[in-house]
Amino acid sequence: MPERLLVLAVDIDNDLYRKTRITGPVVGREDNLKAAASLVLADPQDTDGNTMFEAVKKYDELKKQGFKANIVTITGAEKEGYVADAELSRQIDIVLDRFKSDACVLVTDGASDNRVLPLLKTRVKVNSVDILRMKQAEQFENTYFTILEKLKEPHYARIVFGIPAAILLLFAVSYYFHFGWQLPVGLIGLYLVIKGLGIEDSLVQSFKGLGFSIDRFSFIFYIGAILFFFIAIAVSYGSYASAVSAVSGPLTTTAYTIEGFLIIFPISLLLYVVGRILDLENKRMVYKAIKQGTYMGYGIIGIALLYIMSAWFIGQIYFWQLLVYSLVGILAGYGVSLFSSRLKSDAIRRARMKNKHVINDIGAYIGKVVKVQPAKSQIFVKTNYGTVISYDVDRIVSVADRVVIR
Repeated sequence: MPERLLVLAVDIDNDLYRKTRITGPVVGREDNLKAAASLVLADPQDTDGNTMFEAVKKYDELKKQGFKANIVTITGAEKEGYVADAELSRQIDIVLDRFKSDACVLVTDGASDNRVLPLLKTRVKVNSVDILRMKQAEQFENTYFTILEKLKEPHYARIVFGIPAAILLLFAVSYYFHFGWQLPVGLIGLYLVIKGLGIEDSLVQSFKGLGFSIDRFSFIFYIGAILFFFIAIAVSYGSYASAVSAVSGPLTTTAYTIEGFLIIFPISLLLYVVGRILDLENKRMVYKAIKQGTYMGYGIIGIALLYIMSAWFIGQIYFWQLLVYSLVGILAGYGVSLFSSRLKSDAIRRARMKNKHVINDIGAYIGKVVKVQPAKSQIFVKTNYGTVISYDVDRIVSVADRVVIR
């Protein structure tokens, strides 16, 4: 029997609905032609309309070759990211439930294939990816209009306009409060370090995961953490001002400033971590709660070492005391590491994840857990295609009748 193919066009930012009020999924050759024509008439510069025409062309070619083919256009959401991916996943499930397909032919403009392919591959075999390339008479004109269109999208607008605006505001605030140019330059440098190390997304997800809500008991701890953080900044600034008035050197002034900040900051850190542990315990994510406790232990040890180094530098303790306190801090850190590893392994064993089905956080099916290694904090998942994939336990979002990973 001929292979049953699904020709799938993708409009990830849902221009089709925003410009024509046509909702996805768009099913069938005639409906796709009408929708593509409406989109091109509404905005001739939009590549999504031409992508739909390309999908119709591919559909006609496959039909002539004797394949049993269907054509569908799916749409995401104007706000890209999780919302768009979730909507794409929903429409893909609807389409595959209606059309039993052996494989898929994906047609895109090149901007969305990296996001759509992982969602598709967990549901159906992808035989081909057709990327539409637009032809222009003048390359410069094409680049100019492409830039203008991209600047209308929120993601690129935040980068092009948001970052320079934040930098200008930093310098304005610093000038007004007489902080000098060092503060904004330092903050910009810190941001570039975070960006360069690739931990920006982790920090953003961490802040999103706070889940501020007056309905949760953890809300009290988060508010307390914020208040003590600002108190720590105020104490730090007071120490800085006192050191400057005493005509101290730059290194001594820095040591006094750090010491002033670290007097109060550990309380803020402790309240924040306790709030996170309470939230994770409520979500039954015991191993992540243990990890937060580990972070708290390491953080307090690191703060203590930094504090005693500052105290030694400004002459409050002797050098031998610095060595003793540092050794105690290192041994304490090693002890915390061993203790948390043991707790985490025990929590993984109690979760009983073996033979449970695994999905990602946007609902795409991945496979079944075939092996759990608590000592290495890993689970092994077998997909429908027989491939075994390993995942770190820290990627698990929740464990119930199914395992959800991010």
